[in-house]
Amino acid sequence: MRLETRTLNAAQSSVSRRMAMVRRKNTEPERALRSALRRLGIRFRLHDRHLPGSPDIVIPGSRIAVFVHGCFWHRHKGCTRATSPKSNVRFWTEKFEANMMRDAKVARELKAAGWHVFVVWECQIKADAIKPAERIAARHRLREAVIGVQRKAKVQKVIRARASLPRAGDVPPLLSSGQV
Repeated sequence: MRLETRTLNAAQSSVSRRMAMVRRKNTEPERALRSALRRLGIRFRLHDRHLPGSPDIVIPGSRIAVFVHGCFWHRHKGCTRATSPKSNVRFWTEKFEANMMRDAKVARELKAAGWHVFVVWECQIKADAIKPAERIAARHRLREAVIGVQRKAKVQKVIRARASLPRAGDVPPLLSSGQV
């Protein structure tokens, strides 16, 4: 019995060590996507804790939030990397379901706040990081164009409003005694 306990504890500790090595931030797929975005001239922020879910990449001016999901942890449907462990099945099933529910909740919250949410999967980046980066860049340019048009309209409105106001050096017309 003691031998079985030692074997179980040794197995658990090796699994624990492997799980501790799984990174939460700055993963290889995330770094590859960031590099591709930089090559396309897109400026961004990382892991904004003020936003729901702390998106991996944030483009604040365009209100774009990007999540780089690992296929295993976030259960990419149809992906060969989204395998399920054979041991402790109940624990893993509950863990994966909680991850997927949290992902959906975070996406809803961000969309409700006016953000466009991109989910980029690990396997997509490993196949070709530039493709998802180009999709994000295209959306960024579209949002920038819309924001630019909105800003231009606001500026023109302010200019028109200022044009109708009297200028600092202008002398108001004299009022005749009958107008007072």
